Amino acid sequence: MTLEVINSPFNEQQVELLNQLLPALTETQQIWLGGYLSARQIGQQITESSSTAVLEAQEIVKKVSTKEVTILFGSQTGNSQALAGKLAKNLKAENFNVTLASMGDFKTNTLKKIDKLLIVVSTQGEGDPPDTALPFYEFLLGKRAPKLENLQYSVLALGDSSYDYFCHTGKEFDERLLELGAQRLSPRVDCDLDFDEQAEEWFATVLLELNEIQGSKSAASQQGITSSETEEAEYSRTNPFQAEILENLNLNGRGSNKETRHIELSLEGSNLQFEPGDSLGIYPQNDPKLVDALIAELGWNGEDPVVVNKIGTFRPLREALLANFDITVLTKPLLQKIATLSTNIALKELVATGQEQNLKDYMYGRDLLDVVRDFAPWEVPMHEFIAILRKIPARLYSIASSLKANPDEVHLTIGTVRYEAHGRQRLGVSSGELALRAQPGDHLSVYVQSNQNFRLPANPDTPMIMIGPGTGIAPFRAFLEEREEIGAKGKTWLFFGDQHYVTDFLYQTEWQRWAKEGVLTQIDIAFSRDTDDKVYVQHRMLEKSQELFEWLEEGAVIYVCGDEKHMAADVHDTLETILQDEGGLNAKEAADYLTEMQQQKRYQRDVY
Repeated sequence: MTLEVINSPFNEQQVELLNQLLPALTETQQIWLGGYLSARQIGQQITESSSTAVLEAQEIVKKVSTKEVTILFGSQTGNSQALAGKLAKNLKAENFNVTLASMGDFKTNTLKKIDKLLIVVSTQGEGDPPDTALPFYEFLLGKRAPKLENLQYSVLALGDSSYDYFCHTGKEFDERLLELGAQRLSPRVDCDLDFDEQAEEWFATVLLELNEIQGSKSAASQQGITSSETEEAEYSRTNPFQAEILENLNLNGRGSNKETRHIELSLEGSNLQFEPGDSLGIYPQNDPKLVDALIAELGWNGEDPVVVNKIGTFRPLREALLANFDITVLTKPLLQKIATLSTNIALKELVATGQEQNLKDYMYGRDLLDVVRDFAPWEVPMHEFIAILRKIPARLYSIASSLKANPDEVHLTIGTVRYEAHGRQRLGVSSGELALRAQPGDHLSVYVQSNQNFRLPANPDTPMIMIGPGTGIAPFRAFLEEREEIGAKGKTWLFFGDQHYVTDFLYQTEWQRWAKEGVLTQIDIAFSRDTDDKVYVQHRMLEKSQELFEWLEEGAVIYVCGDEKHMAADVHDTLETILQDEGGLNAKEAADYLTEMQQQKRYQRDVY
């Protein structure tokens, strides 16, 4: 007979443990256990021989409990969530009972009950946690966090070493858990943008440690994430699809200060699927002129072979610098490594302790060619120099189309980055490639990056407020294409802004058509250079503050896409102001209102 909650006086957790314990007992042990429980009620003593059976039973329960593992992720763009999902699959394959949850959904009052915790978290902006991680972050670093002496944990931190606060959120979680008495299951691993190999090693280490606690061995512990990748689509981040360029158009009019490319790619034959709100990753190639100049400056031969990965794959140097290695972004760790290969005193002084601001000033607007020219001569062997370069990272772009509306296609909206610095003209790596070199018929290496934190409402009747100036408009084009295809009836309101109405109103005819047909209920625009006083989207929001507040009270979902440091911060401050002015809330109540909206997934941001 199997115990159930409804046919016994036990709760669900007790029933689960008993159903796993009782079948493991011998008939003699079961008889003894029945007598023991009866004797305990009347205060009889336990004999030495029978206590041995109790210890054996307790050991079984202990083994059951140590199979429980909780994985929490904090993700802004979806990388942490994807890695956490792969880890969960690996652990389930090893018969672990896995609880996988976003930090935004995790009930903090259950933290004390957990004994194995794995954290995968990214860092955004200037050392800030992802939006979805904020509730857990504030709880854990606050005064209400409990002592966690019985907790074993490990942290995988994602970040970008070009920022000062590299992997800061992961470091904070790691240090705080130690302060609360928890013990590291394995050391924290800090990953740069090319995180795949490091994440694989962390996966393997964590699985090995968990299996050692269990007293078991696993062949899968040596396989890392590769064991779960076989269950995924054929094309992925580590195996990108070669997508043909169908269209490559400049959306801006003649005389504009900007160049915004509308890119259409074919996904035919890839079986890649995406939803509105997802991103497309592109692995770009470096500018051939920059690569050739770098090789010439160092006196190398572009045909000489170099190793491009940990498994020892060789490619000709020029091909490797074009497609494998990052040569445009300088980071503190990179310059410190370069300094160890150089005899140049000025370079060594630049990376020395106490010179952080001078180093930061030097790195701004410069690339590897600048370093090679500024700190010549170089006598370092080519292989040693190449070995310290990080992999060229993929660029993530918000998808600007609906798969339902455009089967086997994906559209992107990409602003071209051009600027002059330190006597040279500079180009964004990916945007420059698309603006100057990529033509219809060419191919790009791409993959889909799922973003569960930026999704259309489950109920199509839910009102939507979309705020996306510049290229931040991209996902909202996808949203309205999707809503048009499914016949959604909910109200929609778009705030869009750029420099000039005549030259920079991206996708103007599409918004006007959707407004005419009722797919778009309302649109407010702000063109900052068309008036004496610069007007931005947040100013238009304030002008409509009463109506906007009414939409919020009706349950509207707010979406913000674009620049995080300025635009998104200004929009957030404006929302707090509207809540105070129209809702009569004080500053704390307004902040709490938005926090609650985030937890309810009614305030979603895709910012960069």
